[in-house]
Amino acid sequence: MRHAFFTALLSIGLGLHMTAFVVAQQAANPSFNPPADVDFKTATIMSEGTRMAAELYAPRTSADAKLPTIVMAHGWGGVAANLRPDAIVFARAGYLVVVFDYRGWGASDSRVVLTSPQGPRSKDRRFQAEVLEVREVVDPIDQTTDLANAVSWVYGEPRCDRERIGLWGSSYSGGHVVYVAARDPRVKATVSQVPAFDSRPTALENGAREKTFSEAAARTHGELGYPEPGARVIGNLRGAPLLEKMMQYAPVEDVARASQCATLFVLAENEELFDNRDHGLKAHERAKGPKKLVIVPNIKHYGIYLEARKKAQELAIAWYDEHLKQGK
Repeated sequence: MRHAFFTALLSIGLGLHMTAFVVAQQAANPSFNPPADVDFKTATIMSEGTRMAAELYAPRTSADAKLPTIVMAHGWGGVAANLRPDAIVFARAGYLVVVFDYRGWGASDSRVVLTSPQGPRSKDRRFQAEVLEVREVVDPIDQTTDLANAVSWVYGEPRCDRERIGLWGSSYSGGHVVYVAARDPRVKATVSQVPAFDSRPTALENGAREKTFSEAAARTHGELGYPEPGARVIGNLRGAPLLEKMMQYAPVEDVARASQCATLFVLAENEELFDNRDHGLKAHERAKGPKKLVIVPNIKHYGIYLEARKKAQELAIAWYDEHLKQGK
């Protein structure tokens, strides 16, 4: 089953896309109108010098209060707008909530690469050059960097209680939140639902090893560029993965380092995209801090966004309440 991960990647991360049917009109409409009981604003997060588009949600009744905070990360080819329904639920539960688009996705700007040698450099280190944007590719190292920078950004927000920061991730980003928590002691609680925790098989098994190494060599020799934006090279999944980054990404190996963090794992009993034993179950076993495992019965991967969606929200809120609110 472990070797089925490459096949699983045909669909992984689409879980957050599945929410799009709920918010399709909102996502397409930049003039999104939140409910009357929720404060909403847009913001800019700088990640490695690139602008990321963000949205903030908070309960309207606590305009000046410091609030426990949840930073939400979208999955494979999702966008922040897909997370609006859950962000609203969490805000109503008393949290400051941040959602954002990774660099190169949604409303965020793109990372750029030089396509010709740079021109003369001025005294203030400026120069002219031709550049190409890197857009809608899946790079878990870049994405986790963006999530880490979102944590740093919200740490500077006036309404954020700096001692009560949590992360939320689902499907592919379910691993991202643990990866970041293992490296950032500010993160006190995470929720990983139907999570994938190991991308190495995608890059190194089932005959992929030579392709991964060859592409990495060609890219570093300047012989291979980045995939076209939104390329569908794995099934109908939007966004081509960078295999050389996939082979570096295994948050299942990091989870024990997040001992300061209370981690909730919510798995689908009938998970069909990968073997839970190599992902959520192994991560839960290795976690050293406060932890809880919930296996939602009778659902497959996408059931967490459909029939079990309300249950997943309730589980997340109860976990955050226990570990970000209790005793405060």
